[in-house]
Amino acid sequence: MNEPRDTPPPAKTGRKSLSHALATWTSVIAQHLPCLSQTQARVLALWSLGMVLAQACGLKTVALYLAAALGKKEANVRQQLREFYFEAEAKAGKQRQEVEVEGCFAHLLQWVLQYWESQQLALALDATSLGQRFVVLCVSVLYRGCAIPVAWVVLPACKKEEWRPHWLRLLRRLHNVVPRGIKVIVMADRGLYARWLFQRIVRLGWHPMLRINVGGSFCPEGKNRFVPIKELVPQVGAKWSGCGTAFKTPRARLRCTLLACWEEGYQDPWLIVTDLPPENADVLWYGLRAWIEQGFKLTKRAGWQWQKTRMIDAERAARLWLAVAVATLWLVSVGGEAEAEIVESTVPVLVSVRTRRSGTRWRSTGIFRRGAVLVLVALLNQELLPVGRFLPEDWPTTAKIVQPSIEGGGREGREKGS
Repeated sequence: MNEPRDTPPPAKTGRKSLSHALATWTSVIAQHLPCLSQTQARVLALWSLGMVLAQACGLKTVALYLAAALGKKEANVRQQLREFYFEAEAKAGKQRQEVEVEGCFAHLLQWVLQYWESQQLALALDATSLGQRFVVLCVSVLYRGCAIPVAWVVLPACKKEEWRPHWLRLLRRLHNVVPRGIKVIVMADRGLYARWLFQRIVRLGWHPMLRINVGGSFCPEGKNRFVPIKELVPQVGAKWSGCGTAFKTPRARLRCTLLACWEEGYQDPWLIVTDLPPENADVLWYGLRAWIEQGFKLTKRAGWQWQKTRMIDAERAARLWLAVAVATLWLVSVGGEAEAEIVESTVPVLVSVRTRRSGTRWRSTGIFRRGAVLVLVALLNQELLPVGRFLPEDWPTTAKIVQPSIEGGGREGREKGS
């Protein structure tokens, strides 16, 4: 006769290990998001861990994975997850509380900064849409080719309203969190440029880097006339920087530094306005802004598959985004720390036919995917759950900027290929 086993079946061992990992992750979330109740922290841990397992954020898919992994009834798990994004009156029970998402924003940024090993921080403002249902206004931390959402508002796409109050509120939620010693650059593309946004960022003690359209004009310091901005960078290869006043119209006029650069392979030059002196700013920093677009891509088809959601309520979607943000923060911290430990000489050089404006290296594997693999492998091997640090790359720098002559439409003093 076969002797009885001395060890429990592997499935039960795995479930016990996963339950321990869930408890560990719950304590991490409760520590960093003290604004949540104990129950809310536990369900947020369920959501984010389930999203990592399922590589999706859909309710049914996440519930299916969690129920199978934890040995629970799928219907019970699904209801538990669903109530996380319900408003209080839609929940069962007497002690009903809804998740106050905006109360988590400052804590999310503090979570990042607690493990942020740099004196520089890049934030990006941008909007993304989900078909005809939602528009999301989002503030994200830019990190190693990716973006971590730390503040957002979800709006119905069919309802037209001014975005200004929302952006101002999101910035107010975050501005007291960053220590004074950290230099904060806030970036936005030309579709979001506004003088009030530039001025508000400066008032917060941060530094705007906002892209503007080529149709504007600029009066360099020491000159007495405005010239079309495009005359400062009239051809591919031209670069210019200097202080002055942007825009002729009195209501639009802005004292600022203009950073201009037109690189080969691009239809238009970059025209960036900032409050930093020209010698303390680099136009290439703006290349980091594209990382928020990668962050939106990871929220959807390249990561959490949010484009498959059936949600139609914007406030519920905003609460689900809290799980998206926490899961993203987790994977990016783990993957970014692992990438930072890779010896650069062992990474193959990847050549692109197009100039890379951000000045940072190409990645064969993004930190989001790398983090997902490391967390899943740790769960499979029943190891300690990894929680990473943030080790930012050095910001890119460009060569000395050439100043063309303003007189004569900027046609004198140019150096080709500069």
